[in-house]
Amino acid sequence: MQLLVFILAYPFLWLISILPYRLFYLFSDFVFFLVYHVVGYRKKVVRENLELVFPEKSKVEIHRIQKEFFKHMCDMFLEMVKTMNLSKEDIKKRYHITNVELIQEIEKEKSILVPCSHYANWEWNVSLNLYVKSKGYAVYQKVANKYFDKMVKDFRSRWNTELITTHETVKTVMKNVKNDVTSIYGMVSDQSPMVVHAHYWDKFMGITVPIYNGTEVLARKLDLAVVFLKVSKVKRGYYQAEFIPITLSGKNTKPNEITKRFIELTEQQIRERPEHYLWSHKRWKHRDKVPAEFQTD
Repeated sequence: MQLLVFILAYPFLWLISILPYRLFYLFSDFVFFLVYHVVGYRKKVVRENLELVFPEKSKVEIHRIQKEFFKHMCDMFLEMVKTMNLSKEDIKKRYHITNVELIQEIEKEKSILVPCSHYANWEWNVSLNLYVKSKGYAVYQKVANKYFDKMVKDFRSRWNTELITTHETVKTVMKNVKNDVTSIYGMVSDQSPMVVHAHYWDKFMGITVPIYNGTEVLARKLDLAVVFLKVSKVKRGYYQAEFIPITLSGKNTKPNEITKRFIELTEQQIRERPEHYLWSHKRWKHRDKVPAEFQTD
């Protein structure tokens, strides 16, 4: 059944990926109409998330952000499909890194963890490896359908990026450090961990929730550099990325310092243009399960 689904879907996805940009974004407009006005995909989840973290905003403003988010979401997920046939020249034009020289300097000395959030277009972050000499890795969630998983790995692995699962990350990083292999690891770090696996809780957009702190654990244990990747949507189909150093020496940071700074930078990004964040996931679903040691109110 997995193979049948893949065989039926792949030609359609490939056709989308080769559409000229004008037709490509017209198709995205059509998808938005279906998703937002016909299906109503997760509209309630998005609205509840926005009302939770922006209690000061009016219903009119919440509705505006919600609608703009869905337009952006459709663009972003179709842009992920576009990656199947995206050239190096095109990605460099549409995803511009303002200060890549920062990473180029740091990689001369040590490996770098590059956390980012589900903001703007995180799928095109893999193009970073077009500008660096170090081995590049991207941490990803494995797709249930093994054929789609291979497809995703193939097009995300373009431009010298190797995909590793969350379960492979620690082993891979420690092996490379042991073998003195300088590497760069990109990871989307604002997901909601399962409560049973949550070791750290903190306020995110004003709400106390479990926070992934694996980036900090690795950085402090192995003395890695940590650089936040801030991505902004300049206009439709165009993005600008900026590297913001969190630390150049993980072992010299205080407990929770790296994680708190990541949260702070992510919040700043969201508040600038909230419609470009991924509101369709239940990021704050564990807010009523805060352990006693992390309760502040």
